[in-house]
Amino acid sequence: MVDARALESLLAFWIDAGVDAALRDDREARVVAPEPARLVPAPPAPTPAPAVSPRPARLAAPVAPADATLIDTAVATAARAAAAAGDLTSLAAAIAAFDGCPLKAGARQAVVSRGRPDAPVMAIGEAPGADEDAQGAPFVGRAGQLLDRMLAAAGLTDRVFITNTVFWRPPGNRTPTAEEQAVCAPFLHRAIVLAKPKVLLLLGGASAKSVLRRGEGILQLRGRWFEWRSADGALEIPALPTLHPAFLLRQPLAKKKAWEDLLRLTERLDRPPRPA
Repeated sequence: MVDARALESLLAFWIDAGVDAALRDDREARVVAPEPARLVPAPPAPTPAPAVSPRPARLAAPVAPADATLIDTAVATAARAAAAAGDLTSLAAAIAAFDGCPLKAGARQAVVSRGRPDAPVMAIGEAPGADEDAQGAPFVGRAGQLLDRMLAAAGLTDRVFITNTVFWRPPGNRTPTAEEQAVCAPFLHRAIVLAKPKVLLLLGGASAKSVLRRGEGILQLRGRWFEWRSADGALEIPALPTLHPAFLLRQPLAKKKAWEDLLRLTERLDRPPRPA
């Protein structure tokens, strides 16, 4: 007769030793101890390849600082030529004849405007690009095509007059400098006074900063209403900054914000006047 206490003691011993299964005595149930793992010598470390110095990235040519006296002279000359223009046609001729902006030397032609001169909205971009320089009209490339589609979707087709802060293409399509914008500003301001739009739509940071004379980035300015005032204070026009179409081509998810801005613009544009 098997002693139960002895059996329990034996089972406890094997459990403490780590045994967790019982095997039969037949050959098939026996466990064959595995062969010890063979140690394979590690391969020799590869000889490191000689370091190759990376090719330096190409940087855009820096813009030489402008001479303040030359800038002041050019601004004064532009102001006289702009003031002498009695309509947008003569203003465009004055811009084409102006030689005070250094951008003119590297451009094919002056790019002034397109659209209805009496349109209720004046859209202002930053500068012409390669397509605009070739065709002589602003916003005719991919960014311009996107802008036209957005304006059409917002019901603004044939209700927009389009121009830029500078009228000649900057080299390499770079952003125009503050000095270049300052030289062209008298012509732009005269265009606003002559056209008398109800609303200004400022496309991109370079345009918004120049026209409104503010330092914030476009993501802080967009979607907010500002007031543009003429130099004599006689004309005040609401201005709405928004994202540049070229930025939207690079960042499609931002189109929602630009669309919100256009809806905000159309709502104000079509708002019935307050009763006197």
